[in-house]
Amino acid sequence: MRIGQGIDVHAFGQGDHIILGGVRIAHAQAVVAHSDGDVAIHALCDAILGALALGDIGTHFPPTEERWRGTDSRVFLRHCAGLMRQNGFVLGNADVTIVCELPKVSPHAQAMRTNLAADLGCAIGQINVKATTCEKLGFTGRGEGIAAMVVVLLLPAN
Repeated sequence: MRIGQGIDVHAFGQGDHIILGGVRIAHAQAVVAHSDGDVAIHALCDAILGALALGDIGTHFPPTEERWRGTDSRVFLRHCAGLMRQNGFVLGNADVTIVCELPKVSPHAQAMRTNLAADLGCAIGQINVKATTCEKLGFTGRGEGIAAMVVVLLLPAN
């Protein structure tokens, strides 16, 4: 088996929504990012790539390349799921933690789980999505940005 962890952070900027786990959520700000800035999916991709010892999301989808500007991060996740299968692994489970004061994540967690499970080709019961605040401390506590942390367990496919 293989274990991987991923972390992603984005600052908030002008806008009226964010994307988390492939779900569009109304918010007073958007994230500043090259792609759609989905911190949950970016951290999940990094966790999978880490478990596979295949670098990180920036290696596979460099933010210096214009072709990735504004890309739906689910494209990245489906690519990582393919790499997982090509390397002989399946997802055991993924535990996603989103760190922010706002927006509230819990009303959207089930939809996120559904998206992530679909993209990874696994059962929804293998995906957990939860959130925490920083009790108004640090950049997330001050509402300056959002972060996500993910841990995955990959199992041999056979």
